[in-house]
Amino acid sequence: MSRLSPLTSRSATVVASALVLTAGVQLAGALAGPSTTPVTVTRESLAAAGHPRGADRRTLGLSRVTVMPGTRLALHHHPGTQIGYVASGVLTYTVEQGRARLMKGSGDDPTLVRVIRAGQTAKVHPGQWLIEQPTDHHHATDKGTVPVVIYLATLFRDGAPASLPG
Repeated sequence: MSRLSPLTSRSATVVASALVLTAGVQLAGALAGPSTTPVTVTRESLAAAGHPRGADRRTLGLSRVTVMPGTRLALHHHPGTQIGYVASGVLTYTVEQGRARLMKGSGDDPTLVRVIRAGQTAKVHPGQWLIEQPTDHHHATDKGTVPVVIYLATLFRDGAPASLPG
């Protein structure tokens, strides 16, 4: 088991920005105080390690995103590799540019379900996960009746936002 290094001020900035910045997603009312507009997406930072071994000037983060039914995540991409594990609900996921790998099984014994290429859409079910690279531009929707809960493992350059529009 590896030990996580204490957060540096730079990685703390990344963690803080991950809490309030998800490209194209409005965290309605989350920072502005009371509002009649419901919060449709939340992103909670669970853990982070600045400068993990083998990844200088990078931050490794773990977060949980909850997407409420009917919510659409706008087109975006990530500045580093990201793994998104769907814990509950069904995410309808579309790639507009690049390709993402949809996986199932454990991390120790993964199985490729399919490669989702530009112009294709897939339903990501609980227990499946996506491997996304910076060249993969995508959007997603919770078309179901229950929230989609996604655990994200991210490896980004120090100070980079969690996601970028477009």
